[in-house]
Amino acid sequence: MIYIHIPFCKQKCSYCNFHFSTSLNFKDEMISAMKTEIRLRKNELDNKSLKSLYFGGGTPSILSADEITSMIDEVLKYFSFDPDIEVTLEANPDDLDKNFLKQLSKSPVNRLSIGTQSFFNEDLKLMNRAHNASEAEGSIKRAQDFGFENLSIDLIYGSPTSNLEIWKENLNKTIALEVPHISSYALTVEPKTALESWISTGKVASPKEEEQNEEFYYLSDFLKDNGFEHYEVSNFAKPGFYSKHNSAYWKYKEYLGIGPSAHSYNGFDVRSWNVANNQQYIKKLYTGILAKEEEILSQNDQFNEMIMIGLRTIWGVDMGSLNDKFSAQVHEHFQNEIRSKIEEGILVVENNHLKIPEKHWFMADGIASDLFIV
Repeated sequence: MIYIHIPFCKQKCSYCNFHFSTSLNFKDEMISAMKTEIRLRKNELDNKSLKSLYFGGGTPSILSADEITSMIDEVLKYFSFDPDIEVTLEANPDDLDKNFLKQLSKSPVNRLSIGTQSFFNEDLKLMNRAHNASEAEGSIKRAQDFGFENLSIDLIYGSPTSNLEIWKENLNKTIALEVPHISSYALTVEPKTALESWISTGKVASPKEEEQNEEFYYLSDFLKDNGFEHYEVSNFAKPGFYSKHNSAYWKYKEYLGIGPSAHSYNGFDVRSWNVANNQQYIKKLYTGILAKEEEILSQNDQFNEMIMIGLRTIWGVDMGSLNDKFSAQVHEHFQNEIRSKIEEGILVVENNHLKIPEKHWFMADGIASDLFIV
């Protein structure tokens, strides 16, 4: 599978620390550089039949439909599409007007991931989103009108401008709109963001973990009652609408990341990442040089990643795979660390897979980190 990072946004969200630029001055040069990178790295994926192509960012919908299609055409020069290919475009609601959707519906894009975040203006203002509540709802309806049935929306809970009742209304609106996939995250305070500054100066109240905990479990119960499957800590889907792309990440499949700051993984022991600087990225690719670094993952690194990722999902960690992949010393550490947590009910073993019971999922990352080899 291939991930393409589009490093442009209209404006900076208050909570975001991803790599992007609000200047489009070098958009054409960036697209050209990414096409060059696709060509130079075409042999890094063993499987040339793609099951997923994902445009993330940044804001991929800031590109025109023609620019998106031209990127897809470049990929198709070196790869083929599986008959059930999932081609996802992350999009902001304010970009999804009728003209853009009409053009996009004629392209290979068959899944939209819409950055809704909330259906309430107070939340959206705090987050410094470029859309309003009306656009949040309207964009979903327009996408459906143009034939996009495979839709995902992002929702953020635990905002200082929200509460449980507002959160319930957000979820009721989502169900009414018949969205089949939801990715939902607690509002987090990342370093060097506007939100961090506002909280440190007392302009905005800090998110409360106990309220986020309550809203998370309400979210899980409510969506399950409405036919969704909670298949990863932050992801919910109707049957048949799991994200193929993200599911492949969580199952340790190989992937190729294109664009500044994008990461790649060979499915075993090599991880690489591109420079998180637009100008450096363009300059290097212009001369035919890859703008990436890589590392060889140690046994400990591989073990820790498998634990962290696996315990966030309904599939859990395949204990047989751990036995096959790692040394007796690693296996001994694993058995020693999980014993007490199994006795406490924080971990369970089902069909030789180690899992966190869903009632403890809000603390999944902390539970997983307790098992790490450091």
